[in-house]
Amino acid sequence: MSSPPAWPIGFRTILVRAVLYVLFIGAITQGAYLEALYLPSVRFSELGFTEFTQTLVLATCCAMLIYIRHVLKVWPTVTLLLLAFVAASLVREQDHFLDNYVAENTWKVLVALIILPSLFWVVKQRQRFLAEFTHYSNTFAFGLFTAGVLTTYIFSRLYGRQEFWQAVLEDSYSGTFKSVAEEVVELLGYSLILIATLELLLLARRIYKAQQIPN
Repeated sequence: MSSPPAWPIGFRTILVRAVLYVLFIGAITQGAYLEALYLPSVRFSELGFTEFTQTLVLATCCAMLIYIRHVLKVWPTVTLLLLAFVAASLVREQDHFLDNYVAENTWKVLVALIILPSLFWVVKQRQRFLAEFTHYSNTFAFGLFTAGVLTTYIFSRLYGRQEFWQAVLEDSYSGTFKSVAEEVVELLGYSLILIATLELLLLARRIYKAQQIPN
């Protein structure tokens, strides 16, 4: 008979979280609808609800990962890599402002400054990373994070292709359709990453508390 998980969670807690996640996804979808309905001048632009929410979601993920790594001190090499990825995504979402108000390709430089040192450190600590990843890869948080990455960086790009929407809409095509499709799917992907990070935070808190209990 298999042993129970090291950091158990009750069914009632899972049910409550599931309901909250459903409400959250419904809220961002409704937000995108209201943006299209009441904000015609900025809808699905850098100043609209969808883009702003993407930034807020990624910034929240960064804050949670910093807390996990530096306060709870759970899986520091895994969380460093996750933090680098999310922080780079946050910078990439600001490309319009950085290119227009700082300098062209500024966001690329900042992303490189985030990713390269983090990768160097993870490679240097690869044995520790692999040991931590063995635990992380068997969690619900990892599955959700992977789903979020695939949704944001693979599906949204393919679904938001101009050629696809031109083929679907033919003579009725407008660039707005492409923008809406890509940005809303991106928001969904980032929201999955947010939920995954929250799940990781809650798991890290359980691990942290378990480590405080004397043997």
